[in-house]
Amino acid sequence: MKDLRAVILAPLLLWPVAATAGEKAVVPALTEEHWNSSKTLRFKTPAGWTVTQTPGDPELTEARGGDSMIVRLLRRTGELGLDALHAECMLVRLAGPMETQPGTNYEYDFVGGQVEGRRALDSAFVVEYDEPIAGEKKWRQRNLTVVGEGESVCIVTYVPKAVWKKSSAARKLLTSIAESVKWP
Repeated sequence: MKDLRAVILAPLLLWPVAATAGEKAVVPALTEEHWNSSKTLRFKTPAGWTVTQTPGDPELTEARGGDSMIVRLLRRTGELGLDALHAECMLVRLAGPMETQPGTNYEYDFVGGQVEGRRALDSAFVVEYDEPIAGEKKWRQRNLTVVGEGESVCIVTYVPKAVWKKSSAARKLLTSIAESVKWP
């Protein structure tokens, strides 16, 4: 658990986060537990989030909630190359490459560590889309890639850039959901 927090929280130190005076970051409780299709991962969300699953290889589990926040768990059987899988998962966007502006603005990139004894890489960046998605063109995407013990997983979070910048509650919520991912 300490390893997971180290990988997830270390990059938070890289961002200058200015909270609005008097703002209280009220993060909803993670009361709902969900499993991926193969029952190898579980995670929690606040009540009211919608979760869908697409079985296969890769297997995709997606959760959507307030402020247009999205969390995707992309799982593959077997231990793939960490760097290659991380780069592949960074291309899992909300729209195709022809609908995305060229160039990426990285907050941090390929920060290494461990999550529950598995190898991990973490990156965060802003993607600009040609057309608005849920009313927004600029989205912050974070990819946490974890490989070990017979499987490879990408935890990908998406949030409109404007929401990410102004809401410490949104930042804390997405971090809490990523931290809630567990292997049985």
